[in-house]
Amino acid sequence: MIPELRSQFNQRFHSSQYELLNSMLEDRCGAPIGFRIAETPIFLPFALLEELAASGAELARALVDDSEYLADARKAIPNGYCVGRETPHPNFLTADFALIKDEAAAGGLAPRLVEIQAFPSVFGYQAVLNSAYREAFCLPDSLGTFLGGLDEDGYWELLRRTILGNHAPENVVLTEVDPMNQKTLPDFLVTAKRLGIPVVDIRSLKPEQNRLMYQADSGRWIPIHRIYNRAIADELIARNVELPFALDGDWDVEWAGHPNWYFLISKFSIPRLFGRSMQFPVVPPGVFVRDFLEGDGRGRLLAAGVPLPGNVGPETVYSELLLKPLFSFAGKGIQFEPSHAQLEEIPRSRRGDYLVQQRMHFEPTIVTPHGLTQAEIRILYLWPDGGELTPTLSLVRLGQGKMMGVDHNKNQEWVGATGAFYPIGQK
Repeated sequence: MIPELRSQFNQRFHSSQYELLNSMLEDRCGAPIGFRIAETPIFLPFALLEELAASGAELARALVDDSEYLADARKAIPNGYCVGRETPHPNFLTADFALIKDEAAAGGLAPRLVEIQAFPSVFGYQAVLNSAYREAFCLPDSLGTFLGGLDEDGYWELLRRTILGNHAPENVVLTEVDPMNQKTLPDFLVTAKRLGIPVVDIRSLKPEQNRLMYQADSGRWIPIHRIYNRAIADELIARNVELPFALDGDWDVEWAGHPNWYFLISKFSIPRLFGRSMQFPVVPPGVFVRDFLEGDGRGRLLAAGVPLPGNVGPETVYSELLLKPLFSFAGKGIQFEPSHAQLEEIPRSRRGDYLVQQRMHFEPTIVTPHGLTQAEIRILYLWPDGGELTPTLSLVRLGQGKMMGVDHNKNQEWVGATGAFYPIGQK
C-alpha cells in the first residue's frame, strides 16, 4: 500500500528475523501462539486507517442510537442469553473491512464492511505483536500503530479503564470456557498480567445469593464485581455448555463487554445498515434469507446492482452471494456460492437466523515473495463506561484464499495474523 516501505521491508527480510518474532511473542505472552503469524506487517497511509476507523464508529453509533433496530435485534437473542443490567453501549467493538477494486475511488480501492461485532478481540496480544514486529525487524519510530490519538501508555490506560471500570483488579475476572486451551490464551495471559486480573473458567464461578464468586489460587472465594467476558455465546450454545448460574439471572455484577451486545451489533445489523445504503455506502448489500426467499430481499439486492441468476431452480447457484449464520465467530458456517436448494433447505422458522450478502472480492494489494496477498483490516475500538468510542489499533489478516481467517490459510507463507503501521505525521 506504501510501495517504498513495502519494497524496503521485502529487500531486508531475513528468516532469522521471523524466527526472532515468534520467539519474542511466545516469551512475552507466556504461551505458544496457536495460530500463524505473518512474516510481515503491512504499511498503510494514515488517512486510510482514519477512514476505516471513522466508518466503523459511524455505523456503531447509528445502531446504538436506533431504538427500533435494538428492539428487533433483542428479540433475536436466544432464550437464556438475554442478560440483565444491559449497558447503554458496548465496551468493545470490532469492524472488519475488505479493500475492493473501485476505479472511481482514490487510489482505485474502496473499503467495504465485512462484519461489525460488539465483542472483545485480542486487545492485549495485538499491542504486544506490533511491538515485537518493531523490534524484530528494526522498524523505525517514525512508523506508528496506535489510533485515536493514543500512544502506548494511553492505550493501556484506556484498556485498563474499560475492563476494570472503578473496581480493584482482585474483583474483576476474565472469563472464558476452558481458557487454558483456547487459541486466544496468549491474549488472556498478556491482559491478566498487565491488569492484574485472574483468568477464570466461566464454568467454575459459584453463585451465592445474588453474587458470583471465583476461587483464587489461595483457595479463598472472592466476590466478582465486574466480568471481562470472553465466552462467546455461540460456542456456549454449540457445545451445550452448562453453567453453574443462569446468565439471565439478576446478578449483582457489571459486565465489561455486556453479553447482549454480542447479539445487538452483529451480522444481524447488515440488512438494517444496507437499508440506509445512501448514508452508509461502505456496507455491502445483504438481506435475511427469509426476505430473500419470501419477501422483497431478492428485489432489493437486484436494485443494488448485485448480479443474480434470472431463472431460478433448485440447482441455481448464487455465485456472488455468501450465506452466513447471524451469530458465529471466526468465519464459522459461512457458505460461498450457495445454491437455491441450500437456501430452501433452511427451515422457515430459522430463515431469520441467516443472511445472504454480496460477496466482497478482496483486491490483492500486498507484494510478497509468494505473490500478491489480500488483507482484511480490523479496527479495534474501546468504549469505556461514561467515555467515548475510540479506535485504538488495527488487526490485520493476510490471506490468499476465499476466507481470510488464520484458520483458513494454513500451509502457506507470508499469510496469517499481523498488524498495520503508518508513517507518523502523514496526511
